[in-house]
Amino acid sequence: MLPMICEVAEFEAARTLIMRELQRAAQLRQKLPEKLRLGAMVEVPSLIFELPQILQSADFVSVGTNDLLQFLFAADRTNPIVSKRYDTLSPAVLNLVRMITATGAEKGKLADVSFCGEIAGRPLEAMALVGLGITSLSMQASSIGPVKMMIRNIDTRQLKPAVEKFAAGSMRSARSDLADFAAAHGVPIGRMN
Repeated sequence: MLPMICEVAEFEAARTLIMRELQRAAQLRQKLPEKLRLGAMVEVPSLIFELPQILQSADFVSVGTNDLLQFLFAADRTNPIVSKRYDTLSPAVLNLVRMITATGAEKGKLADVSFCGEIAGRPLEAMALVGLGITSLSMQASSIGPVKMMIRNIDTRQLKPAVEKFAAGSMRSARSDLADFAAAHGVPIGRMN
C-alpha cells in the first residue's frame, strides 16, 4: 500500500518502479511473490478528485481518515486551540464518506475500499461508516471488540436512512443524533467520544 499519494500519475509511476524491480528480481532468479496487490492510501484531499481513476488503477484503496480529515478541516486534531473545528461526524465528513462509497459502488470496487484511522475504531463513528455502506474497517486490536459488538447489534436497514438524513443536515455534528439512534435501537457504543 502506497501512502500519501497525491494523484493517480504518482501511483502509476510507483507501480512502474515496482514492476521494474520485480523484473530485475526475476532476472536474478530471486523468489517472487505468488501474488502482488498494489493499493493506495487515500489521505491527501487531491486524490479524492481522482477517486474514479485511482479505484480503476489500484487493486484496493484504504481511506486514511486521520490525515485526510486533518487536511480537510485544515486543523491539527491534536491541537486544543483548533481541534473543535475537527468533528469526524460532521455533515462534511459524512458526505465525503457517502461520495467515496457511491464512487466505489459505481466502479464495482466498493469491496476494495477500506477505512482506517481513529474513526474506524470508535463504535459511534464506525456505526456511521457502516450506515454509509463501508464494509471494511481497519483499526487497532484494542478497538475490535467494541466495534464488533456494535456491528453485531445494528440493523443496517434502519441505520442507513438515519445516517443519510444526518449527512443531508446542516447541524455541526451528527454525534448526539447518532448516539440517540444507538440508544433507541439498543446498539452498544460505549462512552461518547
